[in-house]
Order: sequence, then structure tokens, then C-alpha cells
Amino acid sequence: MIETVEVNQKLVFAADLGGTHLRGALVDERGKIHVQLKTETPQDDSPESVVDALVQASAECERRLGIHGVGASSILVPGALDQKSEVVVESPNIPGLDHYALKFALESKFRRPVLLGNYANAAAVGEMWLGAARGARNIVCITLGTGVGGGIILDGKLWRGTDGSAGEIGHAAVEPFSGPPCKCGNTGCLEMYASATAIVRMAREGLERFPDSVLQDGCIDSKKIYKAGKAGDELALEVFKTMGDYLGVGLANLMNTLGPEVIVIGGGVANAWDLFEPHMIAQVQSRAFTSLSKRVPIRPAECGDNAGLLGAAKLAFDFELVN
Repeated sequence: MIETVEVNQKLVFAADLGGTHLRGALVDERGKIHVQLKTETPQDDSPESVVDALVQASAECERRLGIHGVGASSILVPGALDQKSEVVVESPNIPGLDHYALKFALESKFRRPVLLGNYANAAAVGEMWLGAARGARNIVCITLGTGVGGGIILDGKLWRGTDGSAGEIGHAAVEPFSGPPCKCGNTGCLEMYASATAIVRMAREGLERFPDSVLQDGCIDSKKIYKAGKAGDELALEVFKTMGDYLGVGLANLMNTLGPEVIVIGGGVANAWDLFEPHMIAQVQSRAFTSLSKRVPIRPAECGDNAGLLGAAKLAFDFELVN
């Protein structure tokens, strides 16, 4: 059944370009997702293949909705963008995009305005618009996935910093002198303790100390560690305690520095909330100013996987890219 779209309905094609999957959606100015899809990201390291995949995803969304042409495209890229968000400076998960003028290439194909953005920033906007931070104007949003991303909104506006690199919360050092090395070149980054990758690493490091752990029986991933923790496995519980402790240290620093109204935590790892939340809160209460730890709520995200898509669309509407 094809959904009926109002005449002159303004729509944005929002896309989350991941290293493995590409997710696309058509979103209106009220935040309603009319149609969405998920497909594989091209793996041939050709930037042209990525451009074609995005164009095809948009066309398929339009076909499913029974329309032709939308007002703008808003694309989330897994990597660093230049100051004007026109060129991908570095994209570790899609190396073919490094130093590629993605915005120009997409606008040439789409023949409509294109906005490039960062997933964590967009997720913060999405949660402020329709999620756990509704009504707030000063928020921090942290995404716990393969890595740790961050988005900061101050006075209702996305804070990008001088050169667009602000919000790299995952690379704040929480154990700078004895922590494990991070791919960014630093040591002891929050990402090395609070990401899915970190959870797996810490579990493997602890296997020798916990010979009776159910995690001894084969391949370990973050989901398996979570299930083990829910079943009371001591190694898994220790891993989530360590994760919660270091995440709490990072959040306390953010509270003391920014004094936000609310902190929102999303991403796949946030599904283990019940296992790390008590330890996270304990560290926040012991390290943040009491006035802040009592006032600033820390909430799980509400928009799920759609937070980035919603935020991407909202940014396109805010920049008035849609006629």
C-alpha cells in the first residue's frame, strides 16, 4: 500500500552512511518518517559507488512513497568533514571517501541541495527535537556503538567548534597515563572503555582471571557479554562495572565543564543500561559538583536507530534547504 502524501508536503531524504550499512528515509518537517530502507554500503572503496548507492536509495524511497523529487538531501558521513562540510577529510570505515568532495558530487547527481553531517551531532539534534531531550536547549548526547560519539547543543544550537571538530567526547582521556592506546594516537580515551569494541577487549583480557565464565566457550561479542551479564556471569559484570565507572568519570567532567540541562546516552551499547547505569551514576555523584549531579538527568535515548535520520532531516529544515 502506497502512503498518500499531502500536496506540497516538504520532505527531506535523510541518510546514515555507515561502514557496513546505508540507512535512508524520507522525513517531513514534523519529524514523521514516511518510508525508510536499509541496504549494504558499497565495499569497493570507490567514492562514485557510494554516491550511486545514495542516489539509488533516495530513488527507491521515492518510488515506495509514489512521489518524484524531494526538497533536499541530508547525509550523515562516518568521518571528519572540512569546516564547510563539503569535503570528507577522513573516513576510516569508508576510506574511499578520504579527501573526496562528496557534497559537490551528490548535488551534481541529486540536482538539489545537500547537507553533510556527523552522526553523533545529528543524533543530538534528533533527541532534542523528538526524543529524550525534548524541551531542553543545552544538552550532551553520547552514542555508544563501535566507537563513542558525541554531540553538544548549547542554547539550542549545535556546537561545532572553531573548525567543526567539537564533540569528540569519545577521545576525552579518562585514564591518560596507564590506559590502552586508542586509534586516535592518544591513550586511555573514553572510547577504550565505553564502546562495544572496548567491552569485547576487556572481556578477553579478563578470561584468564575468570576460568568459570561462560565467555570461555568461544567467539565473544558485545551481545554475548550482555547476555552473560544478565545471567550473573562475574566476568561480564566486571566488564560493565568498569565501563560504567569510566563513563561516569567522563560524564562528570562534561557536567562540570558545560553544565547541561540533560545528558542523553544512545547507541547499541546503551541497551545494557541496567548493567552499567548504577556504576556510572555512582561516579557522577562522587565527581561532579553536587548541584549538577542532583539537577542534571542522565537519560537513555528515545529515538533509537532513527535519532540520526531525524536529526539530519531537522538540520536540513533548519538551514532552509527545502523549498
